[in-house]
Amino acid sequence: MAKVTGNIGFEEKLWGMADKLRGSMDASEYKHVVLGLLFLKYVSDSFEEKHKELEGDEYADPEDKDEYLAENIFWVPKEARWTYINESSKKPEIGQVIDEAMIAIEKENDSLKGVLPKNYARPDLDKTRLGETIDMFSFQVGDKESRSKDVLGRVYEYFLSKFASAEGKNGGEFYIW
Repeated sequence: MAKVTGNIGFEEKLWGMADKLRGSMDASEYKHVVLGLLFLKYVSDSFEEKHKELEGDEYADPEDKDEYLAENIFWVPKEARWTYINESSKKPEIGQVIDEAMIAIEKENDSLKGVLPKNYARPDLDKTRLGETIDMFSFQVGDKESRSKDVLGRVYEYFLSKFASAEGKNGGEFYIW
């Protein structure tokens, strides 16, 4: 896939919200919050696109895990789908909702076991700001069109650069997870 360059149009707005989320947290801490949400949005977008496709096929079962795994799409349980998370974004327990979503995705996808961040319910993470950040993720990153434009890669690179700047490092010196 060819690398697409240029501004997607929402990076600065998204970064502004991510930076607001930071509050008193160090960039090395809140990068995991934002990048974890970005991953969650990506797998959910991919899943939900396939789910809609399967709903239109009278011979397919949109809740059959094998339909997704056959196409290298992560299985996303109902409690981990972005629509559910977004509906819960204004609730005080949003951190717990996200932690449970990450746990559910890891449980259903062996390749993700022990990889995803699960510390969104911690007391020092402002839940109002977390909910506002979730609301900012209104764009698609995991559907076919977004994958063809490498939206996830572009947002990820943009964030890595910004996080590195916030930590006083060059983009090439920054690693996550």
